[in-house]
Amino acid sequence: MSRSYKTGAAGGGQARGMDRTDHLRQSVDLAVATIRATPVERYADPSPCADFTVRLLVNHLAFGLLLAERSATREPWDKTWSFDDDAPFLRGLPVEQWAQACARQGERTAAAWADPAAWDGDSHMGGTPMPAAAIGSLMTAEFVLHAWDVAAATGRELQVPAGLAAAVLDGVAGIAPMGRDGGWFGPEVPVPAEAPVFERALGLSGRNPSWRAPVSA
Repeated sequence: MSRSYKTGAAGGGQARGMDRTDHLRQSVDLAVATIRATPVERYADPSPCADFTVRLLVNHLAFGLLLAERSATREPWDKTWSFDDDAPFLRGLPVEQWAQACARQGERTAAAWADPAAWDGDSHMGGTPMPAAAIGSLMTAEFVLHAWDVAAATGRELQVPAGLAAAVLDGVAGIAPMGRDGGWFGPEVPVPAEAPVFERALGLSGRNPSWRAPVSA
């Protein structure tokens, strides 16, 4: 099956380039802030992502931050890495230090994508060739969606700025069919057309915006 990557962030123009860079930076900051605000005592809690605890989500975000940096710099994915393990920069660290480690990695990731050249041409996502601009759009959405997962799992609201919410919806729309084929997204959850933009992005990605953590007995 041929793969088509569509994203409104892929077009040219200095203003649009600034927008997409700012949105990626905002998405990284939002993810890191959400991890920082998550008590490690909640790491065993369930989440909106089936089979993912909060700990696994934090680790998934950590891996995503590292992978996104490699995509921006064109460094190859280390073939010894596995998503079944902790992210390389978290290995051997007590979970109490994970948030700070993610913050340091987030700075490297955002700095790498701040270079306009990072968005040009082709790159890779864990070894899969993709247009670099599509990767930037995809990861902007990924960081915000998983930040919502972590926040929802721990009973919090996630405040997403309007411009960033629109970028997330754009990113999800560009890969939704492929995401469902690959098992990244669940079936679309119907959301009213007049719903806030971010709720529409959640629904399109297979998330229920009304999901709430189960109440312990």
